[in-house]
Amino acid sequence: MGKLEIEKLSDSNFILQMGPHHPATHGVLRLFCEFEGERVIKITPDIGYLHRGIEKLSETKTYPVAMTLTDRLDYISSMINNIGYCLAVERLLNIEPPPRAKFIRTVVSELTRLSSHLLWLATHALDIGAMTVFLYAFREREQILQFFEKICGARLTVSYPRIGGVRFDINSFVLDEIYKFMDTMLNRIDEYETLLTENRIWIARTKNIGVISAAEAVSLGLTGPALRASGVYYDVRKHMPYDAYNEVEFEVPLGENGDTYDRYLCRIREMRQSVFIVKQCIEKMPKGEIITDKAIDIDISPERKRLFVAEDSLWSGFIAFLDEKRELIPKGEIYSAVEAPKGELGFYIVSDGGGKPYRMRIRAPSFIHISAIPKLCEGHFLADVIAIIGTLDIVMGEADR
Repeated sequence: MGKLEIEKLSDSNFILQMGPHHPATHGVLRLFCEFEGERVIKITPDIGYLHRGIEKLSETKTYPVAMTLTDRLDYISSMINNIGYCLAVERLLNIEPPPRAKFIRTVVSELTRLSSHLLWLATHALDIGAMTVFLYAFREREQILQFFEKICGARLTVSYPRIGGVRFDINSFVLDEIYKFMDTMLNRIDEYETLLTENRIWIARTKNIGVISAAEAVSLGLTGPALRASGVYYDVRKHMPYDAYNEVEFEVPLGENGDTYDRYLCRIREMRQSVFIVKQCIEKMPKGEIITDKAIDIDISPERKRLFVAEDSLWSGFIAFLDEKRELIPKGEIYSAVEAPKGELGFYIVSDGGGKPYRMRIRAPSFIHISAIPKLCEGHFLADVIAIIGTLDIVMGEADR
């Protein structure tokens, strides 16, 4: 399949097949676009080009091992994916991370949000024709990835959080570097806005494009900036606080018109709030343990593992599926969600008492938001379709079914 294929229906109507290898679809997304002249009549998304089966694969892994699969969902925000999964398992097991681990998780979550929004801004601007912003945003994103490398040794698929805490503590000098960088980050965001916010070409390409009302956004299941740009006040960090979000103060930016421009502004303002959250967490960072004493790190040697596996430890439960007579993990089901950069990321887990999930389903915001493309694109031009796909911030890794 080429990037664009055209099938003529009549003198004025034709179908243009866009993707699944078009650079502006941000992954293997295929769109069947029916046009009347230059206007979109109908668009049908097709996501059937990625089959990794993360949900079913998780059901064959122990709880700790399944966490590594969540890195590959929205691989731009793997840290938040890990934390969302760990929170779901922690609530299933009725355990709680130590205070320091909660603050560390909040710091890395907001750094991840900044990194994700920077990549979105860079590619969205490039799709519309603004290349300078692409180069600027990648400069700051590289610095954040270097922080991740210092924290856990990985840049993209980190597997840093753990059920009951985090894998490593963060050195004080790294926290100092992050704190100083936050002031730099605010200045950089000013630069992005100087380039785009009042730019007449940017305004022409984004204002009144892909408008969706609050009621329509809710009915389609939109979350995150895509929902808040329509004026709906919903943020998991505020409505169902987790980790240290109830210990910090921040605002939830809202839009008014629900168009592509408002979705841009919401994410820009969210980046500023992320800076404030990171600074508060570092200022309030408590001392102490980084993982609950009920949890055991998966990365210990077999010899040490035998020494630490107590009858009532979590590790015993994680390997309990090998022995059907043992039921150390509580039976039941849990749904837990976090505020990922793209929206509400939820994990629904069913436990049968063994050491691996009996069933797991993932509420991935990109999968939900793709369903809004037909509504948002109706009546617009092909160039507007590119802008609308970009404004939804889709990563096909989490649209995988």
